[in-house]
Amino acid sequence: MEATPPAVEKQLNPFERYLTLWVSLCMVVGVLLGQAAPGLVQTLRTMEFGQGSHINLPISLLIWLMIVPMMMKVDFASIRHVVTRPTGLFITLFVNWVVKPFSMAFFAWLFFRIVFAAWITPAEADQYIAGAIILAAAPCTAMVFVWSYLTDGDPAYTLVQVSVNDLIMLVLFVPIVGLLVSGASSLSVPYDVLFYSVLAFIVIPLAIGWGLRAWLVRQQGQLWLEEVLLPRFAPVTISALLLTLVFIFAFQAQNIMGKTVHVALIAVPILFQVYMNSSLAYGLMYRFHVPYEIAAPGALIGASNFFELAVATAIALFGPESGAALVTVVGVLVEVPVMLSVCGICNRTKHWFRREGVV
Repeated sequence: MEATPPAVEKQLNPFERYLTLWVSLCMVVGVLLGQAAPGLVQTLRTMEFGQGSHINLPISLLIWLMIVPMMMKVDFASIRHVVTRPTGLFITLFVNWVVKPFSMAFFAWLFFRIVFAAWITPAEADQYIAGAIILAAAPCTAMVFVWSYLTDGDPAYTLVQVSVNDLIMLVLFVPIVGLLVSGASSLSVPYDVLFYSVLAFIVIPLAIGWGLRAWLVRQQGQLWLEEVLLPRFAPVTISALLLTLVFIFAFQAQNIMGKTVHVALIAVPILFQVYMNSSLAYGLMYRFHVPYEIAAPGALIGASNFFELAVATAIALFGPESGAALVTVVGVLVEVPVMLSVCGICNRTKHWFRREGVV
C-alpha cells in the first residue's frame, strides 16, 4: 500500500503572520509622530473632501488603494452556483446581519456603560459604543480568503459568501449603523455623512473593482488576473494599510497616551463578541449538517470584520481623533491573533463534520 503523503501545513506570509506586530509598530510610530510633529498632524487631519465632512483625504486615498484590489477579487457571477448548497450561506447571513451588529451593540453597551463605568465617562462610552457597532456592521472581505485557506475551506463557496455580503452591505450598512448608534448611545448620526462614506468606501471602489476585473478578464483571462496581477498589488495594499495606521495613530496620539487602559478595556467586548459569533455560526453549521469546507469559512466570516471600511466610516462620522475611530483601530490590533485561534479550533474539530462529497 502506498503511504499517505503528509499534510502540508498552511502558512501565512510574513505580513499576515505578524500583522499584530506591524500594527503595534505603526501604533508606536504614529504616536511618536503625533507627539513630535503636532503641526504636521493637524495639517493632515484638516485635509478633507469638504469642510466639516470628516472624510479625511489622505486616509481616503490610502483606503482606496486597499479596497479596490480586494473588490477585484470578487466574482459576482459565482453567486448563481450557491443555489445547490444554500444552507451555509443562509447561516452566514443570519449571523452577520441578524445577530452580529445587534449583539455587538448589546455587549458594547453592557461593558462600556455598566461593567467599565468606573473607568469610562458617559461621553467616552458613547464613542466606544458607536465604534464597536460600526466595526461589527462591516463583515470581513479580504482576510476571509486567508482564513478559508488556513482551514481547508471551499474557496469557491467562500467567494460566494463574501460576494453576497458585499452586496447586502450596500443596502443594510447605513440603516443598521444609524439605528444602533442612535439607539445605544446619545450620539446623533449624520446620515448624509454615513451615506457619503458608503458611497466613497463601498460603492465607488466596488464599481471600479468590478469594472477592472471584467475588463482584465476579457483582455488577459481570469487566471492571469488572479495569479499574476492581483499578487503584484500586495505590496501596495500592505504599504497603504500600514501608512493608514500610522496616520490614524498619529491622529489618536493624545487619546492613546492618555487612555492606554482604555485600549485594553475596548478589546474585551470585541473579543467576547468574536468568539460568541464564531461559535454560533460553527454550531449552526454543525446542527444543519453543513460540510466542514463550508462550515469553517462561514464561522470565520461571522467573526471577523472589514476593518478598513470600519476605520474609514468612524473617521468620516466622528473624526480621526474620536473614540469611535480608536475602537476600530483596536479591532485591527486584535484581529489576527484572535482569528488565528479560531482557525486553530476549526482545524482541531474538523472531524466533527462530514467532508464534502462524503456520505
